[in-house]
Amino acid sequence: MALQKNIFLFLFLPLFCAAQYTDVINSNRPGVSVSAYAVGKNVVQAEIGLLYEMQDHSDINYDSQVLGGDISLRYGLLLEKLELNYEGTYINQNITFNNLNLEETRTDFRRNRIGLKYLLFDPFKNPEANKPNLYSWRANNKFQWKNLIPAVSVYGGATFNLGENPFYREDATISYRGMVALQSALSPRLVLISNIAYDRITTDFPELSYTVSLSHAFKNPKWSVFVEHQGINSDRYNDLLLRGGIAHLFSPNFQVDVNFGGSFKTTPSRIFASTGLSYRLDFHKDELIQTKSDDSSGKIKKKSMKKKGKKKKKKNELDF
Repeated sequence: MALQKNIFLFLFLPLFCAAQYTDVINSNRPGVSVSAYAVGKNVVQAEIGLLYEMQDHSDINYDSQVLGGDISLRYGLLLEKLELNYEGTYINQNITFNNLNLEETRTDFRRNRIGLKYLLFDPFKNPEANKPNLYSWRANNKFQWKNLIPAVSVYGGATFNLGENPFYREDATISYRGMVALQSALSPRLVLISNIAYDRITTDFPELSYTVSLSHAFKNPKWSVFVEHQGINSDRYNDLLLRGGIAHLFSPNFQVDVNFGGSFKTTPSRIFASTGLSYRLDFHKDELIQTKSDDSSGKIKKKSMKKKGKKKKKKNELDF
């Protein structure tokens, strides 16, 4: 019976799972770059952090301290390749204008947006082209040019400016955001992520930005480090930022992290740090997809096994 069952599975159920889902949590933290991959269908994931920042503007001559929190809620919606994402950053900024001996406090959302991300291309979709070499450790771990081919996803969403936001006084209640996310696995331990985003598109101050992030996992894969560069360009604010950090995986569904960084300019100069966690509720179930058979429809015909069995039986009777 066991042999017959295995033969049946091999011949008539050539199935595979076309999924974004991984057994270990896939978090965008500790940086701000966004992975090209979705969390997986029916996975609910929260990425939460606390942040602290010091600013010093040499031209206006003010000092500032920022304390706040950020959250990203991700959900694998309908399809393995589709993700619904909410991102919010709420801060309290205390500003001291040294020339005027004046203090001001600003409190509101610095980031408040929702959107959908969809994977257009996955270079690892074909298992035959990416299967490991069973005879060579070096072949599996050395750099290969094909690893530069990235997974590609697109993002579309809306940014909400609710009430009288002191950080974006001129912006409308709703503006729009688009992004392209690229991700390449340079080696089993090294991942390169690149984002190009165009935010607040319908406002007087649209913002173009890019992010490049490089992550490396140690021999103990529960530990990883990253370095990230971000560029921001708009009529309201321009900057070049550099950040780095470390993450630790406590369980397949739980990760903690810490990161720090700063700016390259003095208008304002920025030094910041953040710590946070990522946790997921895993309701994912693999969907088994039948590959195409000889029939053009790709479906196994009803009672096909029985017909073959009858023919074989008749042949055996003739032999005897």
